[in-house]
Amino acid sequence: MAIITGLGNIGGEYESTRHNIGFVIADRLADKLSISFEAGQGPFLVAEGRFKSQPVKIIKPTTYMNLSGNALTKAMVRYKTGADRCLVCYDDINLPPGKIRFRPGGSAAGHNGVQHIIDRLGTKNIPRLRFGIGDNFPRGRQVDYVLGKFNEDELPDIEAGLEASIDGILCFIREGITHTMNRFN
Repeated sequence: MAIITGLGNIGGEYESTRHNIGFVIADRLADKLSISFEAGQGPFLVAEGRFKSQPVKIIKPTTYMNLSGNALTKAMVRYKTGADRCLVCYDDINLPPGKIRFRPGGSAAGHNGVQHIIDRLGTKNIPRLRFGIGDNFPRGRQVDYVLGKFNEDELPDIEAGLEASIDGILCFIREGITHTMNRFN
């Protein structure tokens, strides 16, 4: 079974912001698999389905971003899934808007939600999908930037990145992180 986790912040004021691209990815994947989110047995929403006979759980933490590890660890215990079958999807200012990178693990690179997951799991070895949101902000204005919405001129790249993300996640579900990296990076 695969657990796909989209990171974001709960609340209408965060909807469609750069920092919530993980939630957008989770929603798009659920739409692709024709499944819906409902309350999970933990601090998360869950959409349960199958892809090519593989069971899939898509989760969106109902904690704030910086406490995302609480939701993922509860889901892993609940669904008896190891870290190697989890994929964490989140925003990355170190990549241009819409650019994606799959990785088998590594540091949090300053992302507090990912750092909390690493801290809670006690390992950096958790597959991830980094989704580029760019870094076009003045010094000291990073928070405003990541909590802002994409500009009109960024939307074509974001849309292309979302489509590639869904294709890559479906590959991850079928074939794991190594094959997905070879195909989509």
